[in-house]
Amino acid sequence: MSPSLFNFVDAKDKFTASAKSALGGKSSKPLINTFNQIAGNETEKKTTLDQALRGVLGDQIVEQKASCDDYLSLINLSIDAVTEGICSATTPFLLLGDVLDCLPLDQCDKIFSFVEENVSTWKSSSFYSAGKNYLLRMCNDLLRRLSKSQNTVFCGRIQLFLARLFPLSEKSGLNLQSQFNLDNVTVFNKNEQESTLGQKHTEEKEDNMEVEEGEMGEDDAPAPCSIPIDYNLYRKFWTLQDYFRNPVQCYDKFSWMTFLKYSDETLAVFKSYKLDDMQASKRKLEELRTSDGEHVYFAKFLTSEKLMDLQLSDSNFRRHILLQYLILFQYLKGQVKFKSSSCVLNDDQTTWIEETTKLVYQLLSETPPDGEKFATMIEHILNTEENWNGWKNEGCPSFVKERTVDDKPKRPTRKRQAPEDFLGKGPDRKIFMGNDELTRLWNLNQDNMEACKSDSREFMPSLDEFFAEAIEQADPANMVEEEYKVVRNPNYGWRALRLLSRRSPHFFQPTNQKFKSLADYLDSMVSKLAKELPKDIPSEEIKTGEEDDDDNGDNLLKDSNDSPSIQSKQVTNQQMDDIAAKLGAQWKTLASHLEMKAAELREIETDSEDVDMQAKLLLVAWQDREGTQATVDNLITALNAAGFSQIADSLNEA
Repeated sequence: MSPSLFNFVDAKDKFTASAKSALGGKSSKPLINTFNQIAGNETEKKTTLDQALRGVLGDQIVEQKASCDDYLSLINLSIDAVTEGICSATTPFLLLGDVLDCLPLDQCDKIFSFVEENVSTWKSSSFYSAGKNYLLRMCNDLLRRLSKSQNTVFCGRIQLFLARLFPLSEKSGLNLQSQFNLDNVTVFNKNEQESTLGQKHTEEKEDNMEVEEGEMGEDDAPAPCSIPIDYNLYRKFWTLQDYFRNPVQCYDKFSWMTFLKYSDETLAVFKSYKLDDMQASKRKLEELRTSDGEHVYFAKFLTSEKLMDLQLSDSNFRRHILLQYLILFQYLKGQVKFKSSSCVLNDDQTTWIEETTKLVYQLLSETPPDGEKFATMIEHILNTEENWNGWKNEGCPSFVKERTVDDKPKRPTRKRQAPEDFLGKGPDRKIFMGNDELTRLWNLNQDNMEACKSDSREFMPSLDEFFAEAIEQADPANMVEEEYKVVRNPNYGWRALRLLSRRSPHFFQPTNQKFKSLADYLDSMVSKLAKELPKDIPSEEIKTGEEDDDDNGDNLLKDSNDSPSIQSKQVTNQQMDDIAAKLGAQWKTLASHLEMKAAELREIETDSEDVDMQAKLLLVAWQDREGTQATVDNLITALNAAGFSQIADSLNEA
């Protein structure tokens, strides 16, 4: 039987009804139940539910709800549906876009507050990849509808939201190619014939008085400005805005000369007429405040000729112009990746920019209120901007540090053994060196450093003992041929040099005599020693003394109880079987005196459950570890220490 076709219209009606029911009950369960009951594949049902939710939102918008709560409830329902896996991840963003497109700006403000509050939801793995482009498009559409002068705060909230939503390395909001907004044109009066600044000062004063009589009292009237303003200053001042708008033209020789001339005149006015009256500046700042205490934002300069004197006397206006200079200078001097190769400053331009930068910072520091604090803050901000420029020049690398191979977490290592596990416990502990003979030698003394300091460990011979044979051979009366003398032996010569460096002052005395070989040098030294050393010491006594020293060294090794010469016979397999049968379940008592490790005991218990076999395994493990030291005497000692004297006696009798 062929499967039935999916009925889109019927499914959409059911989803629409369940969505309205879910809104009334503030729960997504009706939607989930309907999704599970409708026949069809998952993709068809998700697409149908998406359309149903957009249809419900369209009905709400047509009804023109006075409150935004119904819209937000539906969007929250779509978020829950995405979380439950019954709705497409893009649906909440489509609903937000539909709402913001159809509502007036005052209600859009409330909807956007919901968007701001749920930024953590949009950044989650379920929504970010599917909705980041929708959110970016939605915010750009809102910015196009908003006025930068009337809706300044709203525009700022949108920019802050995008900064929180996207990572720092996101390139969609960057001006990568360093393009300028050339449409930002400052319009001012360029016809000198139409200028009001050409009129007499008396006429201006009368016009100002006519305005002031009806709008402000005598105390509120601003003091007349003492800055002489004519049309030439007005025209040059506002012409500078074209250079701030498009800094690239400063690299042109003719344009640069114009910019240089206009800037010098403008900054000279700022320098000559400083704002020293703090009270007047504060009054002007208060005039820029609304009744609610908020600053008024001016999106564009007002270029009326009548406002020129007031603008030049305003501290905020001066700061705007001076800051524009600093931003322009930073671009001209900075290294920009997409700047043309022809955009290079010459030495004169660089010198002028450096001097003018100092002048601008000085003027900012002298501009009230808090001029020095403001100048310091601006300098810090521009230095930070240099870091961003460098980051863009490097191709905007990600700020997330990639984890290298060395940074990856390593597997937990096995817990190291405690020293007593392999050194043993107590004063009679035994250190195993991996070789029977090395183990015997290492355990001759408990403190090896003290053993090395013993007088019996002094093997360096005296000068008379070592050179006795050489002195005897050097005597012409003995008629020993040169080739048979010991000084001709390279091994003897090397040892003689070491001994002379330790015990003879002649070794370090300078001499002008040159020697062809080591044997010649030793012949010279032997002749000197023969004159100083006693002559009644026979060579036989010297040799006897050397042999005694060798015997003493061997005796030190042979005096140990562990010496192989006095070791008893090793334990046989039959003896271990008999002892294991007698020990039985008490084999663990003997294990501690045989210095067996806890890990070895656990291994023995795992290998066999029979106690006799466990005892036999204990003795076998001890024998494997001790090797030639697994003797009957050592086992008897361990049995007596463990309290098994009867077993020890039986072993001794055997």
